[in-house]
Amino acid sequence: MDPVRPGSPYQLVIEALGNYPQKKFYNVSKLGGAKYDTLPYSIRVLFESSIRNCDGFLVKETDAMNILDWKTKQNNVEVPFCPARVVLQDFTGIPAMVDFAAMREAVRNAGGDPVKVNPACPTDLTVDHSLQIDFSKCAIQNTPNPGGGDLQKPMAKLSPLKAQPRKPPCRGQTGCKGPCSTGESSRNSGPFSAQIENTPILCPFHLQPVHEPETVLKNQEMEFGRNRERLQFFKWSSKVFKNVSIVPPETGMAHQVNLEHLSRVVFEVKDFLYPDSVVGTDSHTTMVNGLGILGWGVGGIETEAVMLGMPVTLTLPEVVGCELTGTASPLATSIDIVLSITKHLRQAEVAGKFVEFFGSGVSQLSVADRTTIANMCPEYGAILSFFPVDNVTLKHLKHTGFDKAKLEVMEAYLKAVKLFRNDESSSREPEYSQVVQFSLSSIIPYVSGPKRSQDRVAVNNMKSDFQACLNEKCGVKGFQIAAEKQNDIVPVQYEGNEYKLSHGCIVIAAVISCTNNCNPSVMLAAGLLAKKAVEAGLVVKPYIRTSLSPGSGMVTHYLSSSGVLPYLSKLGFEVVGYGCSTCVGNTAPLPEAIRNAIKQGDIIACGVLSGTRNFEGRLCDCVRANYLASPPLVVAYAIAGTVRIDFETEPLGTGFNGKSIYLRDIWPTRKELHTVEEECVISSMFKELKEKMEKGNKRWNLLEAPESTLFPWDLKSTYIRCPSFFDKLAKEPVSPQPIENAHVLLYLGDSVTTDHISPAGSIARSSAAAKYLTNKGLTPREFNSYGARRGNDAVMTRGTFANIKLLNKFIGKPAPKTIHFPSGQTLDVFEAAELYQKEGIPVIILAGKKYGLGSSRDWAAKGPFLLGVKAVLAESFEKVHRSQLVGIGIAPLQFLPGENPSVLGLTGREQFSILLPPELSPGMTLDVKTSTGKVFSVIALFENEMEITLYQYGGSLNFVARRFL
Repeated sequence: MDPVRPGSPYQLVIEALGNYPQKKFYNVSKLGGAKYDTLPYSIRVLFESSIRNCDGFLVKETDAMNILDWKTKQNNVEVPFCPARVVLQDFTGIPAMVDFAAMREAVRNAGGDPVKVNPACPTDLTVDHSLQIDFSKCAIQNTPNPGGGDLQKPMAKLSPLKAQPRKPPCRGQTGCKGPCSTGESSRNSGPFSAQIENTPILCPFHLQPVHEPETVLKNQEMEFGRNRERLQFFKWSSKVFKNVSIVPPETGMAHQVNLEHLSRVVFEVKDFLYPDSVVGTDSHTTMVNGLGILGWGVGGIETEAVMLGMPVTLTLPEVVGCELTGTASPLATSIDIVLSITKHLRQAEVAGKFVEFFGSGVSQLSVADRTTIANMCPEYGAILSFFPVDNVTLKHLKHTGFDKAKLEVMEAYLKAVKLFRNDESSSREPEYSQVVQFSLSSIIPYVSGPKRSQDRVAVNNMKSDFQACLNEKCGVKGFQIAAEKQNDIVPVQYEGNEYKLSHGCIVIAAVISCTNNCNPSVMLAAGLLAKKAVEAGLVVKPYIRTSLSPGSGMVTHYLSSSGVLPYLSKLGFEVVGYGCSTCVGNTAPLPEAIRNAIKQGDIIACGVLSGTRNFEGRLCDCVRANYLASPPLVVAYAIAGTVRIDFETEPLGTGFNGKSIYLRDIWPTRKELHTVEEECVISSMFKELKEKMEKGNKRWNLLEAPESTLFPWDLKSTYIRCPSFFDKLAKEPVSPQPIENAHVLLYLGDSVTTDHISPAGSIARSSAAAKYLTNKGLTPREFNSYGARRGNDAVMTRGTFANIKLLNKFIGKPAPKTIHFPSGQTLDVFEAAELYQKEGIPVIILAGKKYGLGSSRDWAAKGPFLLGVKAVLAESFEKVHRSQLVGIGIAPLQFLPGENPSVLGLTGREQFSILLPPELSPGMTLDVKTSTGKVFSVIALFENEMEITLYQYGGSLNFVARRFL
């Protein structure tokens, strides 16, 4: 994309940059004068983008002036924003690329040139959500072929390892029948010296030691085997589409790679400078705001429009200034800071707003701390949380090996356009819509749960809070366990020993590839705590499903070079691979004996993870309480084996010589962390890993893929399928058609998340998607996950509303079921929708407040659309999900204030008719008539004329495709 738009009215303010005359830029500060100086830094980035991209069509002069007049225009006008680049992860990236492939097909069929269908905006797609934990803690999790899929090759030969004489090394191939005797898990062996080397894992079939990297290599082999078809499609995409770059599997997570490798901070194209900015299909895209890069997560539908050169349209937002003061306690980690600020900002009602941080406390936070805070902004509802570039940012970039000459140009440019924040400067802070204050000194360690990330629990109150959860009625926190059953104990035999499970027992403990691994201090804290625990003689019970899934090789590098990785392995936290795992439901099943014991005793078992998602049932269907915690606390709770513990007064366990070991005995000090971080997190690591990212890996490099202009669809494929979104590609828009005699497909309550709507995690054997795959000849072992099959609309449509925790008021209990009213049958949601479509009956959804919370936004709109949903009637919508409904062609309709189905006396069993006039306008009121004679009004939540145009074209995909005809 040309950095200077032809015909731009603002080319007169293009200047050379001081001591770098060959570098050019728009000196936007000259256009605004004193008004520009009072703008929040994040709004200055929007203003620069509008000036640079002003073409009189997509971006108009009035748009730029509206942004400059932000103080008076906020919340009153829509403005366009053209981000510098797009980041995709494979779960949401594959449907985007499949849609591009389908668009080429549709354009060709309509007489256009398919070669012209290319992203106009630089696009990076990171294959990071394919990883499943088949191997961990030294043994295969689900033999003989976990997760399904055909393995292309036999497993690589296991590497030999020098071991104790009584346990000779295993040199057999996976599945071989060599003479090996069964050994004991390495973490359960005897006293462990502080001088240990890398702790061995065990051969999955012989339980004999093999090198630790085999865990990663085996998971990689499984990943490439089961996802070969998807990976070939990605490689085809990288070959035929311009402006598309694929980051191969096992490199790292999208937001992690975005932060460490893809971020420019300042873009330079043809010697022209402008601020880096990004939108992505991952909700964690906001992490880059901690680096001074404006960015946020959007749905796949919006992203595809951006990839084709269209702007993101947003209401000019309010900007909440969050003033940070004071210094955090030495015991407080970045997670404690994140959860504290999350609750504070949620109470400040920042939903749909920008948040920008300032104040003396900002300088106390490292870039790693800032990115962790920025990463959580979707949890408190903000569009983004912005930390302007300052001296701390520059030091971080220098520390991570950023080119010195580029740093000097970057600093000069940012200061020239007043995007550099200087604590020492006498200049006043920007003016904000409102200011909220937060003292870092007030923070104490917290966890979050057991069902929602916003429900914080002070660590010192954890035991009593869990007890309260047992007592409370079933809801957002309660489990309603009868008092006489709260102390029940279920004995269970596992690996030859008896263990006792009770309410609060931990069965999953995961230091995972999300949020924290960008912050060396918290990961190193986990490692140092593990080291002290091992040296003290503490162990983790073997049935607890422990794992360590770093966000990138950098994390493994500094954990290894600091010497703490073997200690984490000793406690069972072994590196299982690089990508989303536990957090997206890719944990291997719990041992059968443990699952049976939990179900037998109706035990409230717990998971503890260092991530950002803990919705009930997300990790595992039998793990009902899930807590978010910092990595060192994950390790601590794993050692304790229960959340019903007071760390102040109760020991974690018994160490050598029967000594009681408390958390305070093994918690690392700030000084220890600082010393290790300085020694281990060095620029050479970042340089080495960036080279690795650019080179790819051997399996990816050898992977064959087609090079044809059009993708050769395989009609037998269960992974990649040409979707039906373009079947009615029209050159001209049509008037909205009335929705007549529609039945209600689902009657839902408040806070329905996109996790409830959009399929994720494993495919249940009894689900509609499973029936489809079975009919295609697949066995349950070959189902893989919904995320892996997002390129197949038939699977994803069947998985829509298939969440086991979906509470449909027609059914009265959590289940992915509904009623098909013409027949009276109770069916899977897909089966009912399919019947309605065969009968030619439109369907709608009734919902309460905050419909569409959370991530996974793409198929949360596409799935209902393909189920035949014409409108969603709700009390309120999550902002981004509302826009996704419009973008796919579903009408978002809101009940009038104070009204809802209950107040209106609706049962949901009526039929509904909604008149959509030919001349729709933003926010207009529509009448709804029911088959029982009731009439009420709803608000059409179209925010601007562009959204109405998209709706009239049948969504943004068809609108964009029409440009190539």
